[in-house]
Amino acid sequence: MAFETKEQVLEKILELEKPVCPNCSKEMDLWEVPPVSFGDGLGWGTPYLYVCFNDECPMYVSGWDNLMENYAHRASYRCIKNPFDNNFEAMPVFSPMGGQGQIVNEQVMAEKEVLKEAIKKGFSILADAYTSKDDLTVVRMLLDPHEPVRVRVKAAEMVGDLAGPDALDLINNFKFGNDVLQAKASEAISKIHARNFTRECPFCAEIIKKRAKICKHCNRDVAGQ
Repeated sequence: MAFETKEQVLEKILELEKPVCPNCSKEMDLWEVPPVSFGDGLGWGTPYLYVCFNDECPMYVSGWDNLMENYAHRASYRCIKNPFDNNFEAMPVFSPMGGQGQIVNEQVMAEKEVLKEAIKKGFSILADAYTSKDDLTVVRMLLDPHEPVRVRVKAAEMVGDLAGPDALDLINNFKFGNDVLQAKASEAISKIHARNFTRECPFCAEIIKKRAKICKHCNRDVAGQ
């Protein structure tokens, strides 16, 4: 069974005609579902839904009184639809602005397209750098906060295969601010040491040979350390 990425699902949806809400006949908005369970806890079933955000929709207007009278909750309903079936359902919202942060509008689509192109360009540069053994370019992209995270993660994976001990201080002293990147950078450091038979002195943190007994930088005994 083949699994589709969110990007592939989104491409399919964008080829579809937007539905209209059966309650108010207004065109529904495409909505990216949040990463939390809904209803029975089994998830949303799709990364995107259509949602009616018309504040004059009869379902939304009457929902406030309905939920207050029957459940004593200050909430209402928005009409929703899975892009790939014909059923319209209701989603609870707890404020007029509830869920609107996930509307996939033209600006969001433009930003996603820019990111997609940046990732594509970054991967292309990394592929060329790997082929030509250009470790400086790979290290630069790993440390560049303006590069997409996916590109920097790929750069981290490649750094371990290409870079020499000179890159260790740069990577060690860089604050990535991202747990995934930090973990990948640590893996790269370990691979660089393994390829070059080196390690860090436990006392002064300078690079020394793996089999060294005396650190050539601080003259401390590192045998067995």
